[in-house]
Amino acid sequence: MPTTTLGASEVPVTRLSFGTAALGNLYTEVSEEQARGAVDAAWDAGVRYFDTAPHYGLGLSERRLGAALRDRPRAEYVLSTKVGRLLEPGGPGGRDTEGGFAVAADRRRVWDFSADGVRRSLEDSLERLGLDRIDIAYLHDPDDHPGQAFREGYPELERLRAEGVVGAIGVGMNQSAMPARFLRETDADAVLLAGRYTLLDHDGAREVLPEAVARGKSVVIGGVFNSGLLADPRPSATFDYGPVPPEVLERALHIKRVAERYGVPLRAAALRFPLAHPAVACVLVGGRSAAEIRDAGSLLAAPLPAGLWQDLRTEGLLPPGLPVPDGP
Repeated sequence: MPTTTLGASEVPVTRLSFGTAALGNLYTEVSEEQARGAVDAAWDAGVRYFDTAPHYGLGLSERRLGAALRDRPRAEYVLSTKVGRLLEPGGPGGRDTEGGFAVAADRRRVWDFSADGVRRSLEDSLERLGLDRIDIAYLHDPDDHPGQAFREGYPELERLRAEGVVGAIGVGMNQSAMPARFLRETDADAVLLAGRYTLLDHDGAREVLPEAVARGKSVVIGGVFNSGLLADPRPSATFDYGPVPPEVLERALHIKRVAERYGVPLRAAALRFPLAHPAVACVLVGGRSAAEIRDAGSLLAAPLPAGLWQDLRTEGLLPPGLPVPDGP
């Protein structure tokens, strides 16, 4: 599996990486066996970068990922988690439907981008993971907390990087404006951009990706299937963690029809498209089973005819000027 380093750091990431929100029972439950099988399949496919967060299943993703990696050689893989949400006892009870995870709501998420909160979050994550270190730390969704994130949270990440506690730092968000600001105003190594540079949504190409190229930073692309729509476009699919609007569904189906002319699975085109941009270090692909992860690994090597991208441009589905795999 090809690797590249994040920004000016020495942290290597594999071009295909594993985002583990599904291991936290995103939307539906995943068994312990399924979760372990997905991590094992990712490893067998050559994936060596794994991303998690306390938010995912109120810590369940971190616990499952740590257990699955614990017997692997620690020097052979890279792990990222996120800060900004502390998990406190005393949740509302019932199920964590508001958070989007099929787990018991026995804890509550508390926003905290303070310096102390950042350190405590990483300490708590290490305990849940049962591992000796975290390689990459991202500020997680500071949309409504920009002041504290820039004044306190980010400087603390810089101190942790200088101390050697983490190897690379950045921010992970579902929007483009604030990640672009982080690239301009900080010395972050990377931004994790979820859902904003895909075959359906090219917003990241306006500011984030050009800023990253200009400043020698990296972009990690999450949400490459836009919450599942680009994996299997249908009326019941989700888009950006919610119901798909009719016009977005039609656009996805149009892209699928173009791909089918060339015998290309839509999933393959969606997975490979972001990797053509020079700012993009890797794509994070989620999966709740070994089969889904093996599928992603096989799609990475699927041949993609140049005519596919030309047709997408001609039919107004892909703006001119965006780089495409194996072509201008």
